[in-house]
Amino acid sequence: MIYILAAVLIFGVLIAVHEWGHYIAARICGVTVHEFAIGMGPKLYHKEKNGCLYTLRLLPIGGYCALEGEEEESDDPHSLNNQGFWKKVLIFAAGAGMNFVAGFLIILLLYANAAGFRTAEITGFYEGCPYEGSDGLQAGDILYSIDGHRIYLFSDISLFLSRGNGETFDLVVLRDGEKVTLNDFPMTPLEYTEDDGTTFTGYGLRLAGVEEATLGAKLRVSWYNAIDFVRLIWISLGDLVTGAAGMEDLSGPVGIVSAISTVGEQSATVLDAVYNIAYLGAMIAVNLAVMNLLPIPALDGGKIFFLLVNAVVMLVAKRQIPPKYENYIHAAGFVLLMGLMLVVTFQDVFRLFR
Repeated sequence: MIYILAAVLIFGVLIAVHEWGHYIAARICGVTVHEFAIGMGPKLYHKEKNGCLYTLRLLPIGGYCALEGEEEESDDPHSLNNQGFWKKVLIFAAGAGMNFVAGFLIILLLYANAAGFRTAEITGFYEGCPYEGSDGLQAGDILYSIDGHRIYLFSDISLFLSRGNGETFDLVVLRDGEKVTLNDFPMTPLEYTEDDGTTFTGYGLRLAGVEEATLGAKLRVSWYNAIDFVRLIWISLGDLVTGAAGMEDLSGPVGIVSAISTVGEQSATVLDAVYNIAYLGAMIAVNLAVMNLLPIPALDGGKIFFLLVNAVVMLVAKRQIPPKYENYIHAAGFVLLMGLMLVVTFQDVFRLFR
């Protein structure tokens, strides 16, 4: 139960951060904010200050920042519809931006006591590894990219080796400060023996490089980790488009809560559980940032997309698309998103009880 409460808390905080991003951007741009709400449904708490109603509502499943002129035309000079293009973009993108910043800061906090970070340096080779040589890989090489994918974190190595064809790779390594390109480099998994006598199937590279966790290293690795989350989301979306992943691989709030609960229960100690859940929370924060900026109606990215469409129409036809048509499209998009959410939720519930 405690991990379910932790999941609800994570969602609530991330929603609050998202809406706070919209709120701060709107205030900076001089847009009137009627209500800043955390949660949905009946009010649990409310306070009015400087013309804005601040509310905490019963259901921790959403939130909103109600702006003057967001849903309909307004003659108020402080309304959203009367702001310029870049102010609107800033306000719409600020929620996702704050989610990304939150994810980055969570990671940075988790790395506060780190002593070192594993690197992509090849420190040696297992006996029998055929990839070492003057025209191949060498001890001291740092894996820079695999098949065009930049290696930001140590975990990226296994990820992109596993996504290759298992026969050849396009490698770029850093050698003595210079980039060395090895295109169509033949690498196939072979059986190797560990120092303790156990065997494993892999590529025979010893990767034992460690970097001291200075403040600069912590900032850089935290940033790379956040960027890596973004890339993983794009890879997952690409897999959905190509068919490499299907609807059964999607998870909604129920699935995420279940994942958080599982992570907590499988952690060795309470401290490990807090760390692992916080790391998952950072991933969710970045995920929310990316998904909200997709050009899908009803999402922030969809609203930014319509700003671009309107700008093009204004440039060509010297007139804007009537706001009511955009609102119809966003309403239809919202219904479709809710339908997809219901399907995914039923799928998550089915997985829990099968």
